Amino acid sequence: MATASETPVLDTLAAMTIDSVERCHMDDRTLILTRIAALVAVDAPAISYLAHIDPAVKAELTVEELQDVLVAIAPVVGSARVMSAAGHIAQAFGVAIELAEAEAEAIATAEAQSRGTS
Repeated sequence: MATASETPVLDTLAAMTIDSVERCHMDDRTLILTRIAALVAVDAPAISYLAHIDPAVKAELTVEELQDVLVAIAPVVGSARVMSAAGHIAQAFGVAIELAEAEAEAIATAEAQSRGTS
């Protein structure tokens, strides 16, 4: 019997993603580029792109490669979807930067407190 979770939707999405990655035989770069193309095609919100930033960084995806994907799929998905995706991607990067800055600040504060110099 399954145990209750406080985040059942996120848990389900995480399990689906893990299952998909385990069953896929693409290299990390091809996988993340494919997923980004799919996000553009369905006009995904910024939060969906945010979830792919860490895997994209780990796969060493460059901005130029991301731009190439947008250029390659533009004739298929249309300019409106590509422009929407560009905005959502920029928003996701902004959130990621804010989160990283907040984490760095929290770490610095914790280190200062542990040294007794707040």
